Amino acid sequence: MENVGSLALLKGARILIVEDELLVASYLEELLDMEGCIVVGPASRVREALELIERERPEAAILDLNLHGEPTIAVAEALRARRVPFIVVTGYGAEHVPQESVLRQAPRLGKPFRSRQLLRVLTDAMAGAEL
Repeated sequence: MENVGSLALLKGARILIVEDELLVASYLEELLDMEGCIVVGPASRVREALELIERERPEAAILDLNLHGEPTIAVAEALRARRVPFIVVTGYGAEHVPQESVLRQAPRLGKPFRSRQLLRVLTDAMAGAEL
């Protein structure tokens, strides 16, 4: 059963989507919109994601591990520096995340994922950031 209180964190929250697969990005955008989120992006390039973080000030983010072959470590570092919680959604295993990377510390979901699972991990990350 979903924790209604935690899902309430999503209502009106500005969530950045960083994803280079158009189908996945569109699905995430629709899912977050249905939960009452304000979707930022999606960004399909690292530079674009960094610009959106600076300009749009997201409250949380969903981050693919790599965009068009470019690791998203700089995006994760920018989010961490601003104390913005994020989760990683990827088709890659943990062995593809550098040991020293801030990406390794983030909650991670494998693709494919279930929508309720993603929402739960995202709200848990947001709730943990509020502590």
